[in-house]
Amino acid sequence: MAVGHACVDIYQGCVPALVPFLVAERGLGYVAVSGITLAATLLSSVVQPVFGVLTDRRSSTWLIPVAMTTAGLGISLLGVGHRYWLMWLAAALSGLGVAAYHPEAARMARLVSGGSHVGMSWFSVGGNVGFALAPVLVTPIIAAGGLPLTPVLVVPALLGAAITSWAIRSRATRPVVRSTPEGADDWPSFLRLSVIMVCRSIVFVGLGTFIALYAGQRVGGGTTTGGTALFVLFSSGALGTLLGGRLATRYGRVRTLRTSYAVAVPAIACLVFVPGPAFFGFLALTAIAMSIPFSLHVTLGQDFLPGRVGTAGGMTLGLAVSVGGVATPVLGTIAEHTSLRLALSTLIALALCSSLIGYALTEPA
Repeated sequence: MAVGHACVDIYQGCVPALVPFLVAERGLGYVAVSGITLAATLLSSVVQPVFGVLTDRRSSTWLIPVAMTTAGLGISLLGVGHRYWLMWLAAALSGLGVAAYHPEAARMARLVSGGSHVGMSWFSVGGNVGFALAPVLVTPIIAAGGLPLTPVLVVPALLGAAITSWAIRSRATRPVVRSTPEGADDWPSFLRLSVIMVCRSIVFVGLGTFIALYAGQRVGGGTTTGGTALFVLFSSGALGTLLGGRLATRYGRVRTLRTSYAVAVPAIACLVFVPGPAFFGFLALTAIAMSIPFSLHVTLGQDFLPGRVGTAGGMTLGLAVSVGGVATPVLGTIAEHTSLRLALSTLIALALCSSLIGYALTEPA
């Protein structure tokens, strides 16, 4: 399941990895590339809760490989059409696949991990690894042949669908025991957690969309430097996700969440304002601090809503990632009218909000 999660989240990482090429080959500006990110995330944000409700009512494991294939198909078509609306629709198709994947996959991951914080962190880190691999996959291929080579990018989706289908069939041969939810759904706590996730999503998606361009401005080197920055962002995020499960087991989920977001505040400030090669170090620290709570959001959400595990998992794993894309056009507009540095500096306040709202949460029983 973790490998499958990596294969589907490659396509969330592909969008920011393609941004420098869309700027260079298609002449898109900050607002236009923000629109591509918006296309990949807006539809996902809208329909993901619907898929969550459906998976709570009826198990739909067949949807997991189908959704993965759809996500890959959308990205593979992104570079084929030269018209902006065709690129927009291709990104939206990929976002639909991502939306369909996460609720059912999160429900199944909770089942096979027994609700373990560490087990869920391994499943969650699969998504981080997918994000990290995206620039490694995209940059050399598109740099060699340009955007017309995007159809090659469908391969991870096909591979992931095959692996996940095998895992689902293997699980189907074992007896499935469904536990009875204990306790009532705590919607106020889940809504507070949702606000934290939205703030985190805007920060991480905003960095994912613009950090490649910002790295080129700060360090030089063009698309190669941008690809390196994305790899640092997403690979460090994978490390942070694994740390989150371990730290939560020792110190508790809510305490770990508050502290990690507090560390992210100065890390982002240094990333944006401190000059020189330290840029990549502060980028890594930012990614780790912002990713430590990632898997904790999932288990906290599912424990706040024990009767709606699919809905909680879908919102925490998928919606919390995709909703940040809705805000990227705002960041793009700020960047075009002022500077990219000023646009990214607004993310500092969102990390601070996440830490402060964490004090309104208590550890679920």
